[in-house]
Amino acid sequence: MILGLHHAQITIPKGAEKEGRNFYCGILGLPEKEKPETLKGRGGFWLKVGDRDVHIGTEDGFDRLKTKAHLAYQVEDILYWRNVLEQNEIQIIEGVPIPGFDRFEFRDPFGNRVEIIQEM
Repeated sequence: MILGLHHAQITIPKGAEKEGRNFYCGILGLPEKEKPETLKGRGGFWLKVGDRDVHIGTEDGFDRLKTKAHLAYQVEDILYWRNVLEQNEIQIIEGVPIPGFDRFEFRDPFGNRVEIIQEM
């Protein structure tokens, strides 16, 4: 039996942790969670998102702009997040409407697709 979702992982290029932290911890305001000592040498960092974790790993050799894979962050005030991203010169991509939700997408500085979604 599957009990739930423990964490999700995305990747950024190797050596881009500083820029990753600036974006995910600075702009998005997600708190960093300390990685276990046994995994610190692998690069990347972990984030706390509500009651789950997002692991930011490092990986080279593919084009993140060519994938539909993404994380969707659920928010209470979608207009606030639209403004934050626009103020940081991040291009908003309008998503296909889903009944009962307001949403949009963007690409993080590494090309990862990200969705911001709010229940209406």
